[in-house]
This record gives sequence, structure tokens and C-alpha cells, in this order.
Amino acid sequence: MIQIIDYGAGNIKSITNALKKLDENYAVITSPSQIRGDAKIIFPGVGAAGNAMDRLKENGFIEAIPRLKNMFLGICLGMQLLTEFSEEGMVKCLGIIKGKVDKFKNTPKVPQIGWNKVSFIKNDPLFNNIPDDSYFYFVNSYYVNADENYALGKTNYGDLFTSVVRNRNFYGVQFHPEKSAEIGLNLLNNFCKLC
Repeated sequence: MIQIIDYGAGNIKSITNALKKLDENYAVITSPSQIRGDAKIIFPGVGAAGNAMDRLKENGFIEAIPRLKNMFLGICLGMQLLTEFSEEGMVKCLGIIKGKVDKFKNTPKVPQIGWNKVSFIKNDPLFNNIPDDSYFYFVNSYYVNADENYALGKTNYGDLFTSVVRNRNFYGVQFHPEKSAEIGLNLLNNFCKLC
């Protein structure tokens, strides 16, 4: 079972469409009380960090998420909110990943919209059957500057930034696997199969 956290700042429809293609059972949840112990959690995000953290606080997720033992995947803003602090809105985040979120400074244009390469810097089951330097679909103006101990993948967009992170059961990806064609579905499938 996959549970998708809906806190009012996520692209739920594209995630559910991808899970349907993978023939995965899923449910959309709006409260921490709905989280099942046997579920894997997907935490999508779209929009601004400050507003998203406000919504998480209103819904009770700020306290609940860091305590989770479930396998957990933060996508785009959902990854950024796993860090300690975001320059976007100058807001304190969940503190699961050591690092912070910075705005692109040395880039051709902001936001980054489109396909870009992810170089894997550590082996991980999330990357099973996915070639190194595969292309994924990004939409972001800010990026994660993570402690190297948590970085699994890197991407170059003027600045070299961390595009995949992990801390224990918590994963984050800056790109949108649900919009990244077959390679993105492969990554989502790998997440769904994690123990």
C-alpha cells in the first residue's frame, strides 16, 4: 500500500496516474492519523516552502513526519522540506536531512524546467535497473545543498546540486519521477518495492 500525503501543496493527480500504471494500491491521506504502519509514504510538493510548512503545521504533519518508520519519498518541494532550512521564505523545515535549500545563482535561467541528468554517487536500491546519468524531469528555482553523507545523486544546472538524498527510511528526489517517462516509473517502482 502506498499513501500519498495531501497537504494542499502537491501534484497528487500525476502521482496517482503513475501508481495506476504500476498497478499499485494507493490512498490519498490528509491527516497523520490516517498513516498505516505497513504503508510506504509519498510526499509530493509544489509551490513555496513557507506556505507548505504552514499547511503541514495546520494538518499536524510537522510533528508526525520526522517520527515515521515507513519508507518515505519526498518529491521536488517534498524533498526540499526534508532539510533544515529553506532560503525560499527563510523558513525552518523538517530537519530530517542535514543541509539547506538555496536559490540558483549561476544558471542559464530560473526556474529550471525540463530534462536534466542525475549522476549517482552511491549505490542504492532506489536506482535498481536505472543507468547512471539518466535524464529526469525537473521544475525548480531552488535546490538542496545537502551534507555529503546524505547525498545519493547530483545534477548540474550552473550550480552542482544534490538531486537525490537519503537518511535511513527517508528519500528525497528533486525531479518529478511521475513526469519522467519510463525511467521515472522505474524509480517509483523501485521505491514501491523497498522493504
